[in-house]
Amino acid sequence: MYNVPVTNDLSEPGDFRRAFDDHHRKVYASAFGVLGDAALAQDVVQDVFLRLWRRSTAFDPARGSLASYLTMMARSRALDRWRTRVARESAVDRVKQQLRPESVIAEDAAAPVIRRESSHRVLRALDELPGDQREAVLLAFGKGMTGREIAQAAGVPLGTVKSRVRLGLARARTELTHAA
Repeated sequence: MYNVPVTNDLSEPGDFRRAFDDHHRKVYASAFGVLGDAALAQDVVQDVFLRLWRRSTAFDPARGSLASYLTMMARSRALDRWRTRVARESAVDRVKQQLRPESVIAEDAAAPVIRRESSHRVLRALDELPGDQREAVLLAFGKGMTGREIAQAAGVPLGTVKSRVRLGLARARTELTHAA
């Protein structure tokens, strides 16, 4: 089994490769245990080792073994993905429930036009947002990504992502209020 050097420098390709070889099965097992999906578990393994490569100094050998650190990180990432999936499935179920035939109310001819115009207003409001805020709002609400996933994708802190989403929504709300 690979012993982590006292220097905690896993940024060297050989050291990183040995760490991957020694621990990727445990990381996969931890993620698969939560998700029950091989493809999603493999994505988690990739996320965990990418983070280890990018932020190797985040691992502190004084706090525990590399194996424990990686499996804990895998479990945490897997739970984030599981929560996102459950939330998405719940939202789909709610929409299906609302669209059931008995709940369909006869609409007049103007309703589709009003919906289309509302959609155009929302898109125009999003176009007015600064690029970072627009990206954060679209990833959060368009793709259903968590704040952590957006932070990782954008390479910024979680707090920055939360601020961008909050400010973007507030600004879009203001735009929509003025447009109405």
